[in-house]
Amino acid sequence: MELKKILNGLENLKAKGNLDIDIENIECDSRKVTKNTLFIAITGYDVDGHEYVEDAIANGASAIIVENVEKLKKVKSINTVTVIVTDDARHALAIASCNFYDNPSRKFKLIGITGTKGKTTTSYMVKTLLEAGGKKVGLIGTIENFIGEDSLGESDRTTPESLQLQRFFAKMAKEKVEYVVMEVSSQALKLHRVDGCDFDIGIYTNFSKEHISEKEHTDIEDYFNSKLKLFDMCKTAYINIDDFRGMKVKKYAKCDVKTYGIDNLCDLLAKDITITNIGVDFKVKLKDRNERVKVDIPGRFSVYNSLAAISIALHYGCDTEIIKTALENIKVPGRSELIPNNKDLSIMIDYAHSPESLQNILQAVKTYTKGRVIVVFGCGGDRDKSKRPIMGEIAGRIADYSIVTSDNPRTEKPENIVEDIEKGVSKTKGKYEVIVDRRKAIEKAVTMAGKKDIVILAGKGHEPYQEINNEKHPFDEKAIVKEILENMK
Repeated sequence: MELKKILNGLENLKAKGNLDIDIENIECDSRKVTKNTLFIAITGYDVDGHEYVEDAIANGASAIIVENVEKLKKVKSINTVTVIVTDDARHALAIASCNFYDNPSRKFKLIGITGTKGKTTTSYMVKTLLEAGGKKVGLIGTIENFIGEDSLGESDRTTPESLQLQRFFAKMAKEKVEYVVMEVSSQALKLHRVDGCDFDIGIYTNFSKEHISEKEHTDIEDYFNSKLKLFDMCKTAYINIDDFRGMKVKKYAKCDVKTYGIDNLCDLLAKDITITNIGVDFKVKLKDRNERVKVDIPGRFSVYNSLAAISIALHYGCDTEIIKTALENIKVPGRSELIPNNKDLSIMIDYAHSPESLQNILQAVKTYTKGRVIVVFGCGGDRDKSKRPIMGEIAGRIADYSIVTSDNPRTEKPENIVEDIEKGVSKTKGKYEVIVDRRKAIEKAVTMAGKKDIVILAGKGHEPYQEINNEKHPFDEKAIVKEILENMK
C-alpha cells in the first residue's frame, strides 16, 4: 500500500521524503521490522521507540513516524528513509493500522464493553448469546481472543495495542465474522489503541476507584474520563443506570442511549431476584413477556452482567428461548469459577483484585455459605497502594478467616505489599494470618476447609502465572488446587 494512503486521516503531519513509496508492513517494535516497513516510534512508560530508529532502518524500514525529531540527530542513516513527524505517535499508529488493514471494523458489528468490573463476564455472555442465535462471533479480551471456538492466543492485556488489534480484526473480517465483542479498557481509550474503530454498540458496566498509578491514570477523573471516550465512538450505548456514575455517562453520551438496572427506572429491569450458592435467577421483560431467567454465576453483579448481555441479544433480534437457554449454560474462566473435586469442598477462583470486587464476591458467598468463608488474597505490586489496607479491612470484616499472601508483586517486595494489607485487616476483629508464599497460602486454606465452608482464591482468576520482577512464572491455581487435593488423605 502507498504510504500516503496509510497516512489518510492523520492531520498536522510534517513529512520529509517520498510519500509515494510502497509499504509492506507496519511495526512499532524495531526487532520485527523487515524490508519496506513503516516503523512508528512510540514513547512508552519504560521504553522510547526513538532510541531504536537506527535499528529499524538497519532492519529494512523505508519510512518512520516520530514525535521528536531532536532525538534523531544521532541517527546516521536518517536521510535514507522518509520521515514523518506527528504530535501523537500512538494515534498515528492506530489510524495507520486501520488504513493498512482496510478498516476491518467496518466489515462487522463491533461491540465495545468498558467499566471497572464485569467486562470479561459480560463479553463472554454476549458472545454466548449471539452464537446461540446462529451468529459467527469474535472475542477480544482479558483472558483469550477467539473466532468462534478457535483461539487466536492468550491475551497479555485487556485490549491489544492498536496494530495487533487491527491484525485480529483483519483476520476476523477475512473469516466472515459477523459480530466482534471487545473489552475496552480505560488504558486502551487513553492511549489511543481503539482510535479509528467503528463501534456499533458501547456498554458501560460500572465504575469504582482502580488503576490509579504513575503508569495508568493520574487520578479518578482521568480514569473516568478515559472510559467516557467510548461513547464518542459508538452508535448506541447501553448503560448500567444503577451505577453511581451511570447518569453522568448517559448525559455525556452523544449517541442513542438505552439503560438497564435493578433499582432505578430503566429500559431493561430485573425483578424478583433470587441469589443462591450456584447462581441467580430473576424476571426480566424479553420482547413482550416477563420471563424468568437463570445464570449459574452467583452474586448480584451477575444480574447486571446478564442484563447487559440480554440488552445486546435483544438489540440484534435474538429469540427469547435461545437467550434463556444460553444464559443457563454460561461459564467464564476465573470468574466465580468453582473447582470440581471429589472431596466435596467448595473452592472458588475469582479475579477480584479491587476493594469493591473483593467486597462483592465475599458478600455474595457469605449470604449462602453455611460454614466459614475462607479467603486467600493479596494485592498487585506497582499499582494503587491506597487500596491495600482497604481490601485488608474488607476481608477482615466479611470473611471468617483471611490468609494474606502475594498476588503479582511485579517489581515490589511481596513482604511490603502484605504489610500494607495487614494494616487494614488488623483494624477488624477478623481472624487472619500472613503466608507470603501464595502456593503455601492456598494449601493452608484448602486443607483447613470443611465441607460446609467455602474457599475463595481471589485476585488471580484466569491468570496462569505470577508476575515477579517483570517475569511471568507459571502459576495455575486450578492445577495447584488439584495437586493439593490429590495429596490430601
